[in-house]
Amino acid sequence: MISLGTPHSNSATKLMLLGSGELGKEVAIEAQRFGIEVIAVDRYANAPAMQIAHKNHVLSMTDPNALESIIRKENPDFIVPEVEAIATDVLLRLESEGYNIIPTAKATFLTMNREGIRDLASKELGIPTSKYYFASSPEELKNATNKLGFPCVIKPIMSSSGKGQKILHSEKEILESWDYAISNSRGKSQKVIVEEFVDFDYEITLLTVQHSKGTSFCPPIGHVQIDGDYRESWQPHPMSKKALNQAQGIAKNITNALGGKGLFGVEFFIKNDSVIFSELSPRPHDTGLVTLISQDLSEFALHVRAILGFPIHKIHQMGPSASCAILSEGKSQNIQYQGIEDALSVPNTSLRLFGKPNIDGHRRLGVGLAIGENIEDAREKARLVASKINIIM
Repeated sequence: MISLGTPHSNSATKLMLLGSGELGKEVAIEAQRFGIEVIAVDRYANAPAMQIAHKNHVLSMTDPNALESIIRKENPDFIVPEVEAIATDVLLRLESEGYNIIPTAKATFLTMNREGIRDLASKELGIPTSKYYFASSPEELKNATNKLGFPCVIKPIMSSSGKGQKILHSEKEILESWDYAISNSRGKSQKVIVEEFVDFDYEITLLTVQHSKGTSFCPPIGHVQIDGDYRESWQPHPMSKKALNQAQGIAKNITNALGGKGLFGVEFFIKNDSVIFSELSPRPHDTGLVTLISQDLSEFALHVRAILGFPIHKIHQMGPSASCAILSEGKSQNIQYQGIEDALSVPNTSLRLFGKPNIDGHRRLGVGLAIGENIEDAREKARLVASKINIIM
């Protein structure tokens, strides 16, 4: 029988977030619904999840000594990574001592960079992927493009929200693309992945939940990305039963190989009825923000239930739904929002403002959510909600 304690008591059940952005904030909210004591960790102060957590710590999660020290000090029951840039060697060692890493330290290690997860999928599991090479210098990048041809796609092996991703159209773009990828890489990595440009009809995220009773899938999520950065998503994305069955089979195969309990965001390219694996996150996915309005249990609620060992029954989809990111660019430590009342006047919609403490460049600050008569109606409403928010710096 599962027993949960009370925050700030000797019986407290503790969950530590490694990364405390907008996705971590929603995980924290769901954990607190069960009376979990939440400890938020990030590299900067006043991150979104820190604003609602019981405790918070600011440190570099790539610093193995600092990371190990704070974990041992707080002694959490669950350690939940929310970002890629983490000293995973520490997590591997602590897991062997009995600490509970979500979903597993292996999953965090292999998905920390694109090299580990792509090699697991392609070489070990035989899952269809795009052709790819890794490069550690502009010269190796040039050799890879010679093999793949143009156009092709370059990405840092470790990054988030599409940072550093670029489509190469000719040899003259190689040096510029290399510099762009490396400068936007997380951690100290000096390596990129170069992929063939896949001719696909659409791409989806298949939220896959490994829980105490087996594996469950949310309806497929379609999305728009620009330079690898999520801008819009919608659910359910229409696709053939054959393609959906293939995607579910691949998702179950790879998440079983990674092990553990929790929600995974598995991305696919779809061409006709052929399914090509793209990427995987062993945690809630930004395109899954649509589930805040589209499902009875959001991806965050599902993640927490799976982590705690609670049952997950049939996931109820509420109808055609969409999300639209609220983006801004500039520099400020005093962000303000106007137009909220106009945004909320749109029927069958909702709004999340993440509460990020500052902006320095390009940043996602919120999301508009909507349910519609059909997918296009939902997307139009979500865009309308997002467009009504005026950001003042």
